Amino acid sequence: MTTPLVSAEWLYQQSDNPNLMILDASIDFQIPSESPKDKENLIPQSIRFDYDTHFCDPEASLPHMMPNEARFNQLAQQIGLNNESVIVVYDNSGTFAAPRAWWMLKAMGHQNVFVLDGGLTEWKRCEYPTTTHYRNAPAGNFNGTLETNYFVDAQYVKQKIDDNTSLTVDARGKARFLGQTPEPRAGIRSGHIPNSVCLPFAELIDGHKLKTVEQLTPIVQQVLTTGKQEYLFSCGSGVTACIVLLAASLIGYDVKQLKVYDGSWTEWGSNPQLPIQ
Repeated sequence: MTTPLVSAEWLYQQSDNPNLMILDASIDFQIPSESPKDKENLIPQSIRFDYDTHFCDPEASLPHMMPNEARFNQLAQQIGLNNESVIVVYDNSGTFAAPRAWWMLKAMGHQNVFVLDGGLTEWKRCEYPTTTHYRNAPAGNFNGTLETNYFVDAQYVKQKIDDNTSLTVDARGKARFLGQTPEPRAGIRSGHIPNSVCLPFAELIDGHKLKTVEQLTPIVQQVLTTGKQEYLFSCGSGVTACIVLLAASLIGYDVKQLKVYDGSWTEWGSNPQLPIQ
């Protein structure tokens, strides 16, 4: 596979692959324009990958922060993941929560991990079978190595504000980026990280799927100016940042140049010691 996205048709055809592991990475957050989520049906053989309350740092005050290497490996083994697994992640919002799960697994060094384009919505549109029960897989041998530069912290982002070789990309809507509307979380300042640029994730979505590479290319390239050594992706809490990162990867940006600011605006906007525009 040369793309991080796979189709529902491809996934259905892989049903007999013994190494296939299908992860449901759905989260409860409701997109304002989204129809009510289907919280009952699942793709057959799905395993729950809950990064809101399980695959996260239990000591962090911020939501769904990337866990350390030992915790991730322990949890991955418990749900049945193996080093040999071909992993496909999906969610019940289309293509919303799954990109973060994909990036977390990439950060652990797992190469054979993909996002189901359109998620459960697309699976059902194709009239493929569904179930209401998760798969219970035997313990696996997953043993990844966390590549720490896939997720960066506030101090790292602050150091890069005036660095012309780095660009911080904010996936929130323009009204939030410009401080024209209050933040949805209480106690969070309005505005954005100095010298950052805005690329709302919603501009990359067509219904429940990502736009095509041909459609994404001019949108992304207009904001992610070339010649940078790295691109730091931020959003509200580190979820939709991964949608924009995924789009950049799809159109040819080097994954080694892409990083997610894990705390994102929930952390930055709540800390009066950090500068805002």
